[in-house]
Amino acid sequence: MKFDTTVVRAAIHPDPTTGSIVPPLYQTATYVLDEVGKDKGFDYTRSTNPTRQMLEEHLAAMDGGKFGVCFASGMSAVDSCLKLLKAGDHVVCSDDVYGGVSRHYNTVLTRYGLSFTYVDSSNPALVKEAIRPETKMLWCETPTNPLLKVTDMAAMSKIAKEHNLLFGVDSTFATPVFLRPLEYGADIVLHSTTKYLSGHNQLIGGAVITNRQDIFDEMKYIQKTIGAVPSPFDCWLTLLGVKTLHLRMARHASNAQKVAEFLEAHPKVARVTYPGLASHPQHEVAAKQMDGFSGMISFELTGGIPAGKTVMNSVKLCALAESLGAVETMITHPATMTHVDVPAAERHARGLTDGLVRISVGIEDVEDIIADLSAALDKA
Repeated sequence: MKFDTTVVRAAIHPDPTTGSIVPPLYQTATYVLDEVGKDKGFDYTRSTNPTRQMLEEHLAAMDGGKFGVCFASGMSAVDSCLKLLKAGDHVVCSDDVYGGVSRHYNTVLTRYGLSFTYVDSSNPALVKEAIRPETKMLWCETPTNPLLKVTDMAAMSKIAKEHNLLFGVDSTFATPVFLRPLEYGADIVLHSTTKYLSGHNQLIGGAVITNRQDIFDEMKYIQKTIGAVPSPFDCWLTLLGVKTLHLRMARHASNAQKVAEFLEAHPKVARVTYPGLASHPQHEVAAKQMDGFSGMISFELTGGIPAGKTVMNSVKLCALAESLGAVETMITHPATMTHVDVPAAERHARGLTDGLVRISVGIEDVEDIIADLSAALDKA
């Protein structure tokens, strides 16, 4: 079936017992077995649950994958992926990853013998230079959070295959609507389902998609053993939200393009980063491998930090909030919000300045979004 039909129908089927077009919510912890040693495939919801299984199969189909594994959050999904490694292994990671990821890598996983090198993954040469004999995984975000760097999936996949490395991609910003990394040779695709996939700021969740049976088997074992699973209710809500993903993403992207063009032309804006702008350093790569540029924008004001704070404190329609990917437009100050735990020297070395502002453009009327930003900028 075509992609838009897959988004709506892939693994979501009417309830066979009642005909309910909305799948039932199996809000249960345990299941009654027919007899000792015989079960129906379900015994305890930490292991598996019909609602979660439907979501896992549905998300896998959207990404063009064979297998999906859902977790309680995007971070628990990231942590589970890294449990594919062992003490002494080394990871080459995008330098501009979500602050929670680098915090977890640097302050938790290093205690267990993993090591990490951060490079600009939009530059394949730097990735190659960072590989060591003990390197076992390449991990990237594309576009990255919050600087929106774009990694060439084909180039990264080639490097991973040449060095026999696991290739993991956090594709939260792009979603399967605009990018399906498995098609470029990725071994693992990760999503924070909190964001665009559920799309309504109503839950926390994560998902891992793969085509590899060995990775799926290990991830299912980790999921069951650790128990960082989403509730059946959160899975059910995600199933409802994801049905409109293709429609929402089209609006997010079209709105973001117009907002980015408005900001780029504004005299108080020093720099705008959006993959859909010709000025973006990896615009051509993004245009080649993506079917759209999503709804995330970052920009810096000519007035620096004071101007940025003024803008964020002056908006009325745009919500000052940490998250992203929902129907509402949200504005964020990474240095004091999403990336506050990243040391200042490291942030600045990565280009994440104290005056950087990130916008998750919603699906409201774009003229209202621009009017709100324009009024705030007048005060900066």
